[in-house]
Amino acid sequence: MNIAFFLIPKKEVVYLPIQSTMRQALEKMEYHRYSAVPLLDQEGKYVTTLTEGDLLWKLKNTPNLNFHNTENIRLTEIPYHRKNEPISIQAEMEHIITRAMEQNFVPVTDDKGIFIGIIRRREIIEYCASQMFAPAAN
Repeated sequence: MNIAFFLIPKKEVVYLPIQSTMRQALEKMEYHRYSAVPLLDQEGKYVTTLTEGDLLWKLKNTPNLNFHNTENIRLTEIPYHRKNEPISIQAEMEHIITRAMEQNFVPVTDDKGIFIGIIRRREIIEYCASQMFAPAAN
């Protein structure tokens, strides 16, 4: 099975440049109601995934940090507690399923490491369910 079948292309994915501020991330994540977003560098390469937990820990561990001054904190200053490893567009389905067990979505990169989209756990589960519960062919 070609994993491109499951790919949500970059143009349809909410992501942030790594140079963004904490406030920009909070506002974008709130607006879209996402608990995690991919972060990309200036060349469009996947860097990491920012989670609500990363933002909460930064808030907790930074004295006098409040919503208004989050505009002074760059995402590069935030410690990331989990690394969502990307997969290559050439990856096998087994590899994707393994990653999806650990992550809500799996970032996908091309051969040069450029971010091209994500595969959500939801689509993988739907596919697996359709295969498990499909009527047997006669």
